[in-house]
Amino acid sequence: MNFRNSFRRVMQHGLLVIAGLGCGIVHAQKASDKDVDQKVEALLSKMSIEEKVGQMTQVTIDLILEDSSLDAIDDKKLKEAILNKKVGSILNVKGSAYTMETWHKIQKRIQEVATKETPNKIPVLYGIDAIHGANYIEGATLFPHNIGMAASRNSELVKQSAKITAIETRASGIRWNFDPVLGLGRQPLWSRFEETFGEDVHLVTAMGTAAIKGYEEDGLKSPTAVASCMKHYLGYSIPASGKDRTPAYIPEYTLREYLLPPFKSAVDAGTSTVMINSGEINGVPVHASKYLLTDLLRGELGFEGVAVSDWEDVIRLHTRHKVADTPKEAVRLAVEAGLDMSMVPYDYSFYDLLLELVKDGAISESRIDESVRRIIKLKYKLGLFDNPFPEKAALAKVDAKKSQEVALNAARETITLLKNEKSVLPLKEGAKVLVAGPAANNLTSLHSSWSYVWQGNDDRQYPKSTLTIKEGLEAKLGKGNVISAAQRDYNNAANFDAGQLKKDAANVDYIILCLGEDAYAETPGNIDDLTLDSRQLALASAAVATGKPVILVLVEGRPRVISSIENDIPGILLAYRPSTMGAQAIAEVLTGEYNPNGILPYTYPKHTGDLIKYDHKYTEGIREDEPNTYTNGAYRPQWAFGHGLSYTTFEFSNLKADKATFSAGEKLNLTVTVKNTGKRAGKVTVELYSRDLFASITPNFKRLRKFEKIELAAGASKQVSFTVSPEELAFINAQGKKVTEAGTFEFIVKDQVVSVEYKTGQEN
Repeated sequence: MNFRNSFRRVMQHGLLVIAGLGCGIVHAQKASDKDVDQKVEALLSKMSIEEKVGQMTQVTIDLILEDSSLDAIDDKKLKEAILNKKVGSILNVKGSAYTMETWHKIQKRIQEVATKETPNKIPVLYGIDAIHGANYIEGATLFPHNIGMAASRNSELVKQSAKITAIETRASGIRWNFDPVLGLGRQPLWSRFEETFGEDVHLVTAMGTAAIKGYEEDGLKSPTAVASCMKHYLGYSIPASGKDRTPAYIPEYTLREYLLPPFKSAVDAGTSTVMINSGEINGVPVHASKYLLTDLLRGELGFEGVAVSDWEDVIRLHTRHKVADTPKEAVRLAVEAGLDMSMVPYDYSFYDLLLELVKDGAISESRIDESVRRIIKLKYKLGLFDNPFPEKAALAKVDAKKSQEVALNAARETITLLKNEKSVLPLKEGAKVLVAGPAANNLTSLHSSWSYVWQGNDDRQYPKSTLTIKEGLEAKLGKGNVISAAQRDYNNAANFDAGQLKKDAANVDYIILCLGEDAYAETPGNIDDLTLDSRQLALASAAVATGKPVILVLVEGRPRVISSIENDIPGILLAYRPSTMGAQAIAEVLTGEYNPNGILPYTYPKHTGDLIKYDHKYTEGIREDEPNTYTNGAYRPQWAFGHGLSYTTFEFSNLKADKATFSAGEKLNLTVTVKNTGKRAGKVTVELYSRDLFASITPNFKRLRKFEKIELAAGASKQVSFTVSPEELAFINAQGKKVTEAGTFEFIVKDQVVSVEYKTGQEN
């Protein structure tokens, strides 16, 4: 169903289930935080232990649906969940995305039972994974995945997409979104790499914080807001094996220097909830770590919101991690560690076992009260006690046209031109092209995970209006100028037919070869080798052998190694997972209608065993061809972090600092001049790096500190300014303290370098 038409029909039918939703709990007054706290305590004092334990229980929608249905509620099952087991939260969809009307029916019935038939009339908090748009609403516009959004270096775009996601999610009646991912993308084998904002601490922090503001800054009672969820706390994104949900081994230094800052910033930005890492760190499952969940998260970071488990992870303390000898002990470990809510999700075992633990005296009721207090407070803040039903005001905010405009702008700015030998791009006017490869006429690879279905791999679920790359190029060049035998199914043998490619290439000017990865999510996306698969490499070799200029379009969620073919391909475009408007954006870049400006948010490796990051230590830079040489020369990726080309050129000059020395309490101001030296307007990201020449802990070769994206007309110049404080140059020392030590710092913008002396060492 078309998303816009879906909303229109809802409006025409009197908002369907929303009409007459004045029933239920209505508190007209807007409560202050103090009033909310008083209401929470008053309610808590009236609740039975069964109600409290129920509030800590989250189950999937499957438990309340009719056995043979994907969306019809079974009233008997619903009442078992809400009335007998006192469940406080429900999540997910069954099978695929629902229409807006279906979401309204589901939300209305759940809240009717919760607010009319329970003793204390506590509404249910519904949660969803709206990861790159309202991806579980049928026909919704989806935005590029985070890895692409990071390539845009445009935090305002991240914020805009989050705001639209919040509006559309809230319009469905859902007020809790399990997003954003704040793990660093430093393990490219990991199957959730596409959900990260890349490998750099500052980049992930800036983008993640922007998303949280987009979700929450209007205030949780607003029809334009949802509760955000920083995830997955902590260390989930760097499993040692590269496989999803497997162990990580993380020194305290690495945890604090690299992994913790995005979560600290998220807490400071006011994120309402946190989801826990499914894996383990140094042999301790995070769901069972009181140090991580209580001492560090609550005590040190000051987080006051709701901590929810990931899927079935309390159960897995017994079945998978083997740290609990019984399911009951698993529940005890998680709750005592600091968990507030268990995503059980397919049964009521958590409720039953936690109730037993409290009645046995193994867990105190006061400990239960801590968690329930947080959950109830969140429900008050979200306005669920005022009106738990889908809101007319939220639905009125939905603007499908604006969603598509923002998604198109985002897709444009994410696309990264990696190679453009002899200016093979943009395509010459009137060009005739062959569009080949498994991603050429395929929707699922453009979107991947969390796209109408969990895996994003069901072509039937995508809106009919969504274009493939082939269709996008036909729209730009005309169907007569596009030849393609590509099939919709990614793995169709025809998509790898080198013989057909050779025949089709005879009468074209270019070959647009679309390779990469099909859709996947989480564990099903595990791989053993970063190298692009042999079928695709063979197809690329066949394309090169035709003698026609080959333009490679990479549609992938993580960097797949292509060093065996890269040298023979003059033009390479990295599209990441651009989603709904991706095909149009790719076509615009290829034809030159849009000037590309995305830059890499990660280091693109040349070899599967060479995973050195841009911010490596000097001692990582051992040159095998120059023994005992420690230089940046060993950082030799396919393409470096921050790399990205344009159809114009930019010159950087006159990097200056406003002082030669600075001290604690002072700010350092730096300026650099950027000039567009080409013949067309373009956007460019100005990145400021710092280098600590000597330190008590081996310093990084360089670290990203600031970035700003600007647009310049041909021939135009602009002075860009950055302000840096001593605290922003701090690092974790051998004693685990965050310090800025006296010494010389170099500041770097492209080929410009300026040195500044920091005079006063200080613990921050």
